[in-house]
This record gives sequence, C-alpha cells and structure tokens, in this order.
Amino acid sequence: MAQKDQQQLGKTLWDIADQLRGAMNADSFRDYMLSFIFLRYLSDNYEAAAQKELGSDYPKLNNDDKRTPLSVWYEANEGDIEEFEKQMRRKVHYIIQPAYLWSNIAELARIQSEDLLVTLENGFRYIENESFESTFQGLFSEINLNSDKLGKTSKDRNKQLCNIITKIAEGIAKFSKETDVLGDAYEYLIGQFAAGSGQKAGEFYTPQQLSTILSRIVSLDSQEPKTGVKGKFDKILDFACGSGSLLLNVRKRIKDNGGSVGKIYGQEKNITTYNLARMNMLLHGMKDAEFDIFHGDTLENHWPLLNEMNPSKKMEFDAIVANPPFSLRWEPNDVLAEDFRFNSYGLAPKSAADFAFLLHGFHYLAKEGTMAIILPHGVLFRGGAEEKIRTKLLKDNNIDTVIGLPSNLFYSTGIPVCILVLKKCKKQDDVLFINASEHYKPGKRQNTLEEDHIKQIVETYQFRPEQVDRYARRVSMSEIEQNGYNLNISRYVSTAVSEEKIDIKAVNEKIIEIEKKAAEATAIHNQFLKELGLPPI
Repeated sequence: MAQKDQQQLGKTLWDIADQLRGAMNADSFRDYMLSFIFLRYLSDNYEAAAQKELGSDYPKLNNDDKRTPLSVWYEANEGDIEEFEKQMRRKVHYIIQPAYLWSNIAELARIQSEDLLVTLENGFRYIENESFESTFQGLFSEINLNSDKLGKTSKDRNKQLCNIITKIAEGIAKFSKETDVLGDAYEYLIGQFAAGSGQKAGEFYTPQQLSTILSRIVSLDSQEPKTGVKGKFDKILDFACGSGSLLLNVRKRIKDNGGSVGKIYGQEKNITTYNLARMNMLLHGMKDAEFDIFHGDTLENHWPLLNEMNPSKKMEFDAIVANPPFSLRWEPNDVLAEDFRFNSYGLAPKSAADFAFLLHGFHYLAKEGTMAIILPHGVLFRGGAEEKIRTKLLKDNNIDTVIGLPSNLFYSTGIPVCILVLKKCKKQDDVLFINASEHYKPGKRQNTLEEDHIKQIVETYQFRPEQVDRYARRVSMSEIEQNGYNLNISRYVSTAVSEEKIDIKAVNEKIIEIEKKAAEATAIHNQFLKELGLPPI
C-alpha cells in the first residue's frame, strides 16, 4: 500500500474518531478506538493464517451468509480444533475463538445485537489471558465497556458501541489488510490524539522527526558511522518507551537495510501507555517472543531483568534510545546513592532527574553500542551535582556528540531540547557539536523538521567534519576543559552572522568627497540666488 493510502487510512480513522467522540475527552476515546483497531488487526492476521492452514477445507460462504468461515469450520470439526489451534500457536503465536474475531464483532454491531457488549468484554479477557503463550494481562485494562461515558444504561452503552464499531468497520473496509498498514494508522492516530491532548500527551509521544533522527544515529556502526548501518543487533532498549514508536523505528531502520534484530526491550511507568506499546508491537507484525515491554519505574529500577547483581549476567544493549520526561522531580536517597547505576557519578538533583535517566541507560550500554537520548538544554550547563556527572562523562570520553534542536518541536513543551549521543568506547577524543536550532519549518502550533533538516543532522554526525560554518564543529577536550566542562552549544557553534568589516579610511574619504560636492553645489546655488536678488543660504 502506498504511503499516501496509509496516510488516508489514518485520516479516515481520525475523522471517525472526531465525529464519534462527542462529549468524551480525547484520552478516553483514544483507548476505545485504538483497542478496536488492535482487535481488527489480530483478527485479520489470524483469519488469513487460518485460511492458509486449512487450505481447501476453509469454508467458502455465500455473500448473504454473515457467519465467520472459522465459526462454520469449528462447528463441523469439533474433534480437530485442538490440533488446529496447536498449529496456529506454532505459526502465528496466538489463537482467537471465532466468536471474538473482529468480523463477528462488527456483524453484531451492524445488526445492533444486544449481545455485543458481553461478547466484546469476554473477547478482551480471552485475548489477555488465553490467546498468547505469554499472557498479556491487563492489555485492555483501560477499556471500561461499562463506563457512563458510553451511556447511562447497559442498553445505551451497547448502542453506542454498535455505532462506534460499525463506523470503524465501514471506514477501514476499503483499505488493504497488508501487514503494517493498520500499524501505521495506529501510530498516526497516537500522534493525532497527542496533538489534541496538549501537555499530557507528551508523556507518551515522541514526534516522528525526532524518532527518525535517533533511530538513524543508533543504527549506524558505533565506531565507524561512515560505514553505514550495522548489520546485526542482539538487543535494543528504550527505558522510557511510551507507545514504543522509537523502538519500532530503530528496528525498521535496521531491517530495511538488510540487518537483523534479536529482541527489543522497553520499559514504561504509565499503565495506559504501557498497554499502547504492547499493542503497537503486535500491530507491527512482531511475535510476542520478539519483544519484552515491562511496566515499572525506571529510576527505581523495578525491572528484575535489569537488576541482576552478578556482573557476568548483566544485560547489555547494542543500541539504546530514550525520550524520558524532562526535568522530572524525583526522590534520590541513600540507597540510590549506592546503586550500581549511580555510585560512580553521584545522584542527579531532586529537582531534575534528567541525568538519572541518562545514567540508567548508560549503565546497560554495550562496549560497542550507541546511546541517543533527548534531554532539555539544562543538562549541558547546569552546575552542582549535574556539573559533576557531566564532567566525569566528559573526562571518561563518553560523550560523543551534542545536537541542539529548534524549540517548539513537542506537543508537551515549547522549550528547545538536545540530543546527547554517548558511547563507552569512543575513537575520537573530541566532542562533535551540531547546532541545528535554526534549521526547521515554522508552524502555528509546532515547528517541524523536514527530511533535509533530518538528513543534514544525521550526515553531519555520520561523517564528523572538522567544521561546518555556523552549524557544526569538533571541539577538543582541552577547549571544553577551559570552559569548565560547560557544553552550552552556542559557546562552541554560534549561529550569529558576522558583522561586515568597515573600512574607516575609505568611509572618511567618501565623506570628504560628499562634503566637497555639497560645497560646490551650494556655491552654484548661491550664485543663482544672487542673480535673482535673494540672500544666499
């Protein structure tokens, strides 16, 4: 499906959402809408695989027969169901009972069946607990089908759900069922809901342009970026993964370039966003064994997988990306001061956990890996505890590149942000500064980066030139030391236009010449005045 069609599908779904949500706020409606799209994807994928598995035994129904082909097969082949489901688990890694397939749910909605609400509720619980080998408990926990937001009575709620599902089914019926099409539409809707939700939305959404920059940077070979995209990544981590789009972007970038990815890992504290991320992974065709998304606090390091005390069993990642909450207040304490992630650097201040997030990720970075993290500019120049952490990272030669971005790129904040690229083993003993703060397309609500802006940033990182006028420069560690380990970008790469040099001698001669001509002209003028009998000027 062409990109234009994918965008059209996303727009179609957004228009439906806009028409239907009525008095419901965008966040609440988002959870219903995205869950229905997720169910549709799982069902389409499952029915296509079932048709392939059953071959000529897959029932062919008349157009006026509104049953699902699989329900017909189940009724006629009760003794073979167990073996069939076993095969389906092996091939598509999940099963769905015919009653819970989207095609059946959509038909119940079309005929305004009173059974819709109960069937849908049972279907969601079935998918959470029984569809997959590894359970997806709580996947639909944010969906309250008995919410007053859908109607005061059960009958009203059933009617409203019938309306929503019928509209979605009609809206997407004409679009292709290709893999990733609904996944892309899902991402589009997340972006649209984020734009409509203001500050709160920033918690789970990284603008695609920034996601693209980070994914392109960490996909390149860590030691020799100019050689291009690295071929094999065993593990990739986003420790503040939101809806998971950054992880998916990195994976797609590597695979599109012929590389392979073992497994991707994400962590998210917000339960709603955690569920969005899990659905997003499956919607992009990933098997449940290909990703691991954990619900828990990153700063407290709740994830047992990352809390291994035995250094020989420590998890390390080839690529790490993150867009953590900016300057989050946190509660550093004596226990955290001894934590293996922080004890060599010190704790970030209570007022801003930015460096705590950075150090968390950096601890798990493999020696040959690359980490790219989006942070507010304050981490570049603030003093106190942050200065100590920054200084140690610089002295250890771990900060590879500092990229300054334009302001107003996020839905959640207008402040300018930067990207820090970090490596544990770095060849160059300088730091590359890229000042891209004036390279963007201005917008009414948000500024955006176009493909040329993104390409210039990534290629400057990739080929690391000594200097690009008013844009980038490699700065020696001695110069950074002279500046007190302050990384304020404008100290090293100014975007100001130099004032034109003025030749004072030439200007003086010009003034003398002008005054001489003025005196001559006045003398001529006074001669005319004298001839007319008038006084001179």
